[in-house]
Amino acid sequence: MSVAAKTKARTPPRGASYEADFYSWTQEQAARLRAGAHAALDAENLAEEIESLGRSEFNSLVGAWRVVLLHMLKVDHQPERRSRSWAISIAAQRANAGYVLQDNPGLKRRLDEAFARAYHGARLEAARETGLPLSAFPETCPYTREAMLTRPFDIDPDSVTP
Repeated sequence: MSVAAKTKARTPPRGASYEADFYSWTQEQAARLRAGAHAALDAENLAEEIESLGRSEFNSLVGAWRVVLLHMLKVDHQPERRSRSWAISIAAQRANAGYVLQDNPGLKRRLDEAFARAYHGARLEAARETGLPLSAFPETCPYTREAMLTRPFDIDPDSVTP
């Protein structure tokens, strides 16, 4: 393939529509940014997409914490059903949350909001998964953020369900 053909293959079509061909639109906007063609940018949609990226990182943090809190609720409300997979999931999601915060230090301003959202979701999911009434789980989180991040969950393999 010639250099011209390779370049043409990587160059998105001119005027790609945000609504009709999102992928081509993203490639075109990136090319315009790199070329310094700021006047030709689709500024409104580009700004919305950048904000969406930030929301996605926030939601990743909330999701990781939601899983940790969900398993904490299940361990506390159904200790006889605890499993090694819960402990593994808690450790993995704690690590994921740590990576999100390490990569996005600006999220530290929203930790309280993320924690509240995570617990809200964990409470609803715990009721669905355990079959217990929603009222069995406190409306406000019974754990501190510190406990969520550090409470040990060493599970004796002889004391868990398979």
